[in-house]
Amino acid sequence: MRLPKLRVFQEPSHSGSGRFLVTERGTPFFYLGDTAWELFHRLNREEAEHYLRDRARKGFTVIQAVVLAELDGLGTPNPYGHTPLHENDPTRPNEAYFQHVDAIVNLAESLRLFVGMLPTWGDKFNKRWGVGPEIFTPENARIYGEFLGRRYRNKPIIWILGGDRPVENEKHRAIVRAMAEGLRAGDEGAHLITYHPMGGMSSSQALHTEPWLDFNMLQSGHSHRYHPNDEMIERDYSLQPVKPCMDGEPNYEHHPIGFNPENERFVAFDVRRATYLALFAGAHGHTYGCHEIWQFYDPAKHQPITGARLDWRSALQLPAASQVQYAKRLVLSRPMLMRVPDQSLIRSEVGTGRTRIRAARGADGSYAFLYCPHSAPITVGLDRLEGRQVVAWWYDPRTGKAQQIGTFDRKGERTFLPPENAEPDTDWVLVLDEQGRRYPPPGRVR
Repeated sequence: MRLPKLRVFQEPSHSGSGRFLVTERGTPFFYLGDTAWELFHRLNREEAEHYLRDRARKGFTVIQAVVLAELDGLGTPNPYGHTPLHENDPTRPNEAYFQHVDAIVNLAESLRLFVGMLPTWGDKFNKRWGVGPEIFTPENARIYGEFLGRRYRNKPIIWILGGDRPVENEKHRAIVRAMAEGLRAGDEGAHLITYHPMGGMSSSQALHTEPWLDFNMLQSGHSHRYHPNDEMIERDYSLQPVKPCMDGEPNYEHHPIGFNPENERFVAFDVRRATYLALFAGAHGHTYGCHEIWQFYDPAKHQPITGARLDWRSALQLPAASQVQYAKRLVLSRPMLMRVPDQSLIRSEVGTGRTRIRAARGADGSYAFLYCPHSAPITVGLDRLEGRQVVAWWYDPRTGKAQQIGTFDRKGERTFLPPENAEPDTDWVLVLDEQGRRYPPPGRVR
């Protein structure tokens, strides 16, 4: 069955207008991505099926993958011996290579997964570092974009331009704009387009007003533990014109902090924290990543990038890959298109770094979410909600299970104490519902 097309939600005077993605039928779409950058380049079809089936089971909705890949994607063939372009010419695609891409896209579609397709990694137009070479001009970028747009016009695609590189001059801008125009011409506007920037940056910094940019994507990256990615989302959320925004590359599970293999590695708590902070700051969706999976590291075949240790098949089972789906379930269990950030709900210390608390609520006051990355008491202003009484819950981001706290009069402030838990890196989401709405338990999607 064909997956529905996606669009930006637009409804005048609605709180969610311009903030979220919906299907062509108006159903909220939660973008839960996985960074599978080398999927088309390094995996054969049987391996790709193993990977995609795992991600479909775990509730992912978008797989981010690159056609002209980062790791010598122009010179090193795919598992079937094919490189993507004849003589590195973007106007001369190799049909055999693209038949492999087709097969993976078709498999993803059969599993109801969208492909966040990067036409190229950024080193092919702005080398800065990496292998390159720079092969794009505005002229051939438009031709290549139109080829891709036409080929995948009827497939479940989200176009992601860029590829870990900034737009630093007018030549870069002209190349990116031409590729976007080519995609639009080829797919007749069937798919959304965004841009994946380098670490610590957002697409909004150079491209926010570009008419082809449907939503902003930032990369909070892998340099620091407890990065305030919510502040980056907050900045994009406040821009005019309004566009949806998200963190398309936060810290990767099992990635060495600061790119130093001698350092500690990001763990599941770090991943969960980045996820909930971004969502409650106003992001429409979120992307997960794993260090060994983006590169599909196989010790028998590859040299490790930045201290990769696990075979990618083993890395599929790292805990955060299963846990991020609980954020999606929580958001979808309440009216998603009504969600707005609201730090004024928090009447105790907001915290910084590891202890940062983030809050969001329904614009109609019917529900609230507060992410608590520790077990300290949290005081909430119930006056930000509606109704005579509120139902309170603790939602566990590690298991997706909810436990009801009680029903309380909606007046003044109330302090809530998270459940005791002996595990390190314990976090909770406090959920408050207007009693009269009779919402299901948090995480249960109707």
